[in-house]
Amino acid sequence: MMNKTTLALAISTAIFSVSAVVLAPQAMAHPKAKKHASVAYNSNAAERLAESANSRVEALEAQLQAMQYELQSLRAEANRSSMNNADSAKVQELDQWMASVKSEPTASGSKDNMVFFRGGYGYADSKRGGTVDPTAAGGESGGALNGAIGGQDAWYFGAGFDWSLNDNLFGMMSGTEVFAELMFDYKELGERAPNGLTSTVTGIVANPGTLPAGTAVNSESATVNQLTLAASPKIKLFKGQAFRPWLIPIGFELSVISPPSDAITVLNPGMQFGLGADYKIWNNLYVGADARYHYAPDNIDGVNTNGVTAGGYVGIGF
Repeated sequence: MMNKTTLALAISTAIFSVSAVVLAPQAMAHPKAKKHASVAYNSNAAERLAESANSRVEALEAQLQAMQYELQSLRAEANRSSMNNADSAKVQELDQWMASVKSEPTASGSKDNMVFFRGGYGYADSKRGGTVDPTAAGGESGGALNGAIGGQDAWYFGAGFDWSLNDNLFGMMSGTEVFAELMFDYKELGERAPNGLTSTVTGIVANPGTLPAGTAVNSESATVNQLTLAASPKIKLFKGQAFRPWLIPIGFELSVISPPSDAITVLNPGMQFGLGADYKIWNNLYVGADARYHYAPDNIDGVNTNGVTAGGYVGIGF
């Protein structure tokens, strides 16, 4: 066994030695070739790597462009959606506004403000007293000689205008308009009486000692009248309709009387309450009727100006 092993080792050593001798020149020349081959291989690999990188860059650019186009399309779509939403909101707002306008009464070109001219019948609560009969303080019963200076029936005429302040009762009632009314009227009582001593007392003048000597007889008559200036709030219903009832809850008025009171007073403040209605007949031309009660808390030195007026009027819208 040892001999065979020793023989095998010797043969192996010899083969290795021969191989070393044979391959030594080739080994000397091989590094140069290997170097050239490595350089060529590296050059080809770099080219392939550059080509691969270029293709990857091109693919990345294509992907970026596709993403950019996608973003632009998404932005455009978002803008269109936003515009559509804004347009939809505006359309809804306009629809709501049109619905609210349609729900309100239409004015049909009518004018809210109005100038009017009125006239009619008046009735005083009591007969007038005053200075017609200077022989005694009159009051409502008049002087001792002549009696009351006027009856209770009267006629009147006047004018005024309505100025629109609000068309929904200050937010409390739609279609109910609030006006400021300024008005004046002239009222004349139906009866007149002589101003001063009349023929009724001329017989007394003939009796000595009854009246002072030289007392003259005045046969002139006094026109018993009254001028009223008023300012009132007026609430008128059914805005935009042809027929419009209204009311005056309370208003201020100032009366000027003639003849004066026994104390030579001519002004009497008071208030008025009224109701009525007007109707549009054609192109801002109106006709109407009203009734008012005039009230003063106190008489004016014996003269009572309380009473009722009722009549009609013609109005022009402006």
